[in-house]
Amino acid sequence: MKNNDRIVLTNKIIPSSIEDEVRIALSHYPELIDTPIEFKFKKNIKKSFMQAQPKFSSLFRKRKNRSYFVYISERLHIEHEEFGVEDIPKDVLIGWIGHELGHIMDYRDRKGFNMLVFGVKYIFSKRYIREAERAADTYAVNHGMGEYILATKDFILNHAHLSEVYKGRIKRLYLSPEEIVELVEELE
Repeated sequence: MKNNDRIVLTNKIIPSSIEDEVRIALSHYPELIDTPIEFKFKKNIKKSFMQAQPKFSSLFRKRKNRSYFVYISERLHIEHEEFGVEDIPKDVLIGWIGHELGHIMDYRDRKGFNMLVFGVKYIFSKRYIREAERAADTYAVNHGMGEYILATKDFILNHAHLSEVYKGRIKRLYLSPEEIVELVEELE
C-alpha cells in the first residue's frame, strides 16, 4: 500500500484510505474520544491483520494520558492466501477495527506494570491470548458492533481458501458467532 495520506484529527491519526471505516468504528466508542490513537500501516504483523498496543513512551503515564497504536498489516498472508485492506469488505474491516478498539478499552483499565505483565502473558500463554481476544470481542459487541464482529467472523470462517488450521485458531481464541449472537440478544 503506497498511500501515505493521513487524516489528523484532534488526537487521532488515520490513513485516508480507511478513514470512513475507522470513523464508523470509533463512533461506537465514545469513551475513546479523548484518547490519542494512531492507526498505522505496517509491512507485516505476524499471525494477525491488526494489532493494538500502547505507545511505549506513554506506558507509565496516568491511564487517561496514554496513547495507542493500531497497526494494520499492509498485506495479510495466511498460508497461500494474501489480502490487502482494499480486498476486505467494508463491514469486515469495521469489525476488525472495532475488535482492536476493544483491546484499547481493556488496556485503559490497566496500570503500566500490569500492561507489561499482560504483554508477557500474551506472548507466552495461549490461554491468556484466548482471554484477551474474547475480551476484545466482548467490548466490541457491548459497544453495538455485533453485526460487524459477526461479519468479520463470517469472512474468516467461511472463506474457502483459508486453511482449517487458521480457522481452527480463530475458533479456539475468539468468540464464536453463536456466542456473539447470544451477547447481542442479551443487550436487546
